[in-house]
Amino acid sequence: MVYDIKYNQGGYVMKIAIPVEEKSSSTKICISFGRTPYFLVFDDAKKEYNFLENTAAESRGGAGVKAAQFIVDNKVDVLLTPRCGENAAEIFNTAKVKLYKTINDSVEDNLKAFSEGKLELLQEVHPGFHHGN
Repeated sequence: MVYDIKYNQGGYVMKIAIPVEEKSSSTKICISFGRTPYFLVFDDAKKEYNFLENTAAESRGGAGVKAAQFIVDNKVDVLLTPRCGENAAEIFNTAKVKLYKTINDSVEDNLKAFSEGKLELLQEVHPGFHHGN
């Protein structure tokens, strides 16, 4: 995967994260941000990607918040995801991480669409999936 991602909404993009099912170049995007097993992180400056294990995936509670902080701590600039909870979105907003809604479950399709400016900002966030409530 090589993409030329120069500008995104007025700022240079360095790192893009995507929640994924497997540590594989043919992996699919995971629908659950907080419980995703891995994050694929594409580094635009180096034109390479790597996988980060989501340490929040097995959390009893607050997985989305923990995953969001993990993404912020890894200096990610943009997250491409199908959905996001409001508490995680608040962390991203504070850290100025832009959220974009994926168009399907293909990593390649979404990186290409993003590089072409075809992904929309993720506008709808859900209240989260709180166990026991």
